[in-house]
Amino acid sequence: MESLCGADCTNCGYGKNNNCKGCSKTDGCPFGRQCFIAKYILTGGKENYELFKKQLVDEINELNISGMPKISDLIPLNGSFVNLSYPLPNGQNAEFLNNDDIYLGTQVECEFNDGNLIRCFGVVVNMDFILISEYGPNGDNPEIIVYKKR
Repeated sequence: MESLCGADCTNCGYGKNNNCKGCSKTDGCPFGRQCFIAKYILTGGKENYELFKKQLVDEINELNISGMPKISDLIPLNGSFVNLSYPLPNGQNAEFLNNDDIYLGTQVECEFNDGNLIRCFGVVVNMDFILISEYGPNGDNPEIIVYKKR
């Protein structure tokens, strides 16, 4: 499988299990839907995509979230890896992402971890929003910290 953005698709178990042929062979639609990253690269080029990622990183770092270290890069991630189920005030849970979409994201450890309590920040973005959540090991007890439309 070849990607347009440079993602290492060979390690994606989700893609292998869902007959993904990569975005190069599918014209940017690895799971039957247009990947916003591939569309960005196909219309504006790889150089503009890298500038776009830098702009996103700057936007995220400018949020100055307490306990979250500065991030330096975002990588393409399949929605199935980052689509957490968040508890709502009414006691129900909800997922906000699409498992078949590709997002840019990263995970960083909270600066306030004390060895007993381990928390991480998950960052997920696309053209329309920035979503930052905090959660424990394996995505346990997720909490939305920031949801910002772009």
